[in-house]
Amino acid sequence: MSDIPTAPGAPRDPVLPDPAVPDPVLPDPVLPDPVLPDSTGTLLERLGIAVVSVSPSECVATMPVAGNTQPFGLLHGGATAALAETVGSFAAHAHAGPGRAAVGLELSITHHRAVRAGVVTARASAVHLGRSTASYLVEVVDEADRRISSARLTCLVLAESGPA
Repeated sequence: MSDIPTAPGAPRDPVLPDPAVPDPVLPDPVLPDPVLPDSTGTLLERLGIAVVSVSPSECVATMPVAGNTQPFGLLHGGATAALAETVGSFAAHAHAGPGRAAVGLELSITHHRAVRAGVVTARASAVHLGRSTASYLVEVVDEADRRISSARLTCLVLAESGPA
């Protein structure tokens, strides 16, 4: 039997975490700017994704709607999902640090609004930065700052291996 108080308003053991308080995401340590990999010939180049900023706790990137539409003239959900995974993966790679890498484990995305033109912006915000996993919430907005999609990405952080 636990001696942890359960009555509302009762004092808590200061050593035990409060289940009502989410895990904090600590501020980013002062690190040198991460070196972005060359995106020549990659999906990022084909989709026109431009990374604006990267840190372990947040990444922002933009993507044009033009060239990324489905046959009905709307922004393709797969292109939006690729943008969401890109910002989360770049932030997770920054979190992993030198000599380590991050790869996507799970992506879940919901599309809320259609877009036919302009540029969309994705912002990944860390919700968990651990030794072996990093999770991000991603919000994708249009030029009027209206949410068009929201996503959740979990990445596996692992030791980088040499060429296969």
